[in-house]
Amino acid sequence: MKKWHYILLICILAALITAPVLLMPDRDYEGADNIAEEVIMAINPLYDPWIEPVWEPPSKEIESFLFAFQAAAGSAFIGFYLGKITTRRKNRG
Repeated sequence: MKKWHYILLICILAALITAPVLLMPDRDYEGADNIAEEVIMAINPLYDPWIEPVWEPPSKEIESFLFAFQAAAGSAFIGFYLGKITTRRKNRG
């Protein structure tokens, strides 16, 4: 790819990341788990969950950190694997 392709991709990525925040500044971004829990409780207030979590993070910040760490670790693994496959193909041919 040419250099301007990378610059264009970075600009598109930056626009996709910032657009929701700029277009909806007063929006409260909460996870799908919380929204689903609210809907379930609205439908059936007596609902009793089948299982309880083994461990809950002590704060929302730690929960966010663990989620981001999991996403970063998964991305690193996929990137490493794709890089390894690409290098193998280049070395063969």
